[in-house]
Amino acid sequence: MQARERILATLSFGQPDRIPLRPGSARKSTLEKWHATGLDPAVKDYNLEAYRQAGGQLPWSEPGVKSFYAKERMIPEFEEAVLEEKPNSRVVRDWKGNICEIGKEFNPEYLRNAVDFVTRRWIKCPVENRADWADMQKRYDASAPQRLPPDAAELGQSLKDRTGFLELHFSGPFWQLREWVGFENLCTMFYDDPVLVREMIVFWENYIAALLQRVLENVVPDCVHFSEDMAYKGFSMISPAMTREFLLPTWKRWGEMVRGAGVPLYAMDSDGFIGELIPLWIEAGINVCDPIEVAAGNDLNEFRKQFGRNMAYRGGVDKRAMAKGGQVIEAEIARLKPVMDAGGYLPSCDHGVPADIAWPDYVHYVRTLARATGWL
Repeated sequence: MQARERILATLSFGQPDRIPLRPGSARKSTLEKWHATGLDPAVKDYNLEAYRQAGGQLPWSEPGVKSFYAKERMIPEFEEAVLEEKPNSRVVRDWKGNICEIGKEFNPEYLRNAVDFVTRRWIKCPVENRADWADMQKRYDASAPQRLPPDAAELGQSLKDRTGFLELHFSGPFWQLREWVGFENLCTMFYDDPVLVREMIVFWENYIAALLQRVLENVVPDCVHFSEDMAYKGFSMISPAMTREFLLPTWKRWGEMVRGAGVPLYAMDSDGFIGELIPLWIEAGINVCDPIEVAAGNDLNEFRKQFGRNMAYRGGVDKRAMAKGGQVIEAEIARLKPVMDAGGYLPSCDHGVPADIAWPDYVHYVRTLARATGWL
């Protein structure tokens, strides 16, 4: 099987020859730790290297595809800047217009593309009043030519016979409103100013729908993936009832567009405990979710009992077990083996791979996972 066929078969409860081996994604600090604990800095594909060091000999058929992008980010962006230097930190403005305080070892670039795990103190968000909101809307014109590749139609034609998996990513309404007004402000706004919340959601829904329509006129991806990050340990950040009222209609509309175009996978990303959100996602037509953080109380075996084949999963391997290594990670993979065997599950680290995982332990994890998924 080609990589694309294998992923589609796995997440659609089909019959893949092997479950895709996609162990995880490392951040900058993790790679620095690995370079100090056994990974040659010259190696470009650390997952392939881990597989080879684990004894794997099968062809690594995980090719990428020609890049088809949809730029949802604001145009123009805010100018990134360091606004103040302190003894142990710096105050910066990121490309979204947020002003926050970060560690001295970081700069605004770290806030652009998830270079690393960055703890920050939020100081000011770009939308604080109606005037800010009016200005922000001007930055989102779905018809702007630069939002799609200049050769979108030709590129879309060339991708019809692709062997690699093509996935496009967008921000959901909760995610995007949080970026505009801040997390705490957003959560209180659902109560204090629901009219403005609805106005913002409808604006974002229409904007993404227009952008998505432009994409689907040129290419049919294998997956359309939205990010919300709307849960923490134990519960979602707003109640299921409030989620149903404010967010479900948007998810449904986008889902109808995705399915109507023939896209097989409609996916959702949220950190935290997602057990009370999954039924709403299923209702919206979403059929894949990730990253299934174990520390937040997510249990894939229990989810499979509750939701059956209505939802497939990516992620779900406890990063804490990866750090402990040895028998602990072996037990973690054994815990997840029934879900792998039942289908609809692509196992990988349950978020970005953190720097407390040493390279030898990562190799052992990849070896254990490769055995469970048919690669060894």
